Amino acid sequence: MSDNNKLTTGILILSAGIVILLGKLGVFSFLGKALWPLLLLIPGILLHMWYFWRKGPVELLVPGGILVVYSIIFFIGNFGGWQTLKFTWPAFLLGIAVGLFEYGYISPQRQQGVLAAALIVGILSVVLLGWTLFTWSIVYLLAIILIIAGIVLILMRGKTRRGW
Repeated sequence: MSDNNKLTTGILILSAGIVILLGKLGVFSFLGKALWPLLLLIPGILLHMWYFWRKGPVELLVPGGILVVYSIIFFIGNFGGWQTLKFTWPAFLLGIAVGLFEYGYISPQRQQGVLAAALIVGILSVVLLGWTLFTWSIVYLLAIILIIAGIVLILMRGKTRRGW
C-alpha cells in the first residue's frame, strides 16, 4: 500500500471513529433537534435564488417566502420552547402574506388583488399576533386596574366630592 493510500485510509478511519463517537455522545441528535428548521429555510432560500438567477418563474417566490417565514417560526419554537407557539401562531398567516407580497411586488404582470390580499392577510396576522402577545399581560393590567378602582371606591365611601 502506498503512503498516499495509507494517509487516505487513515483519515477515513479516523473520521469514521470521530463521527461514531460524536453520535454516541448525542451531538448529532442535538443538532438534528435544534437545526431541523433548516430543512425549510434552505429550500425557501433556494427558491428565491432560483428566481433571481432567472431560472424559474416569479411564482416560486410564494412558497419561498412561506418556507422562510415558517422556518423562522420553528427556530423560535426550538430555542424559545414550543409553548411560544400559543402566542406566535398568527405568524403562520404572516408567511402567506410575505409570499404573496413578494409575488405581487416583483411580478412583471401586476395581478390585481394580490398585493391587497397580501396586505390584508399581513395586517390581520400582525393584529392577531399583537393581540395574542398582549392579551396575557392585558389581563393582569385589567385585574390591577379593577383592584385599584375597587379600593378607591371603598375608601371614598361616605365622602363627598369636595372633601376628597
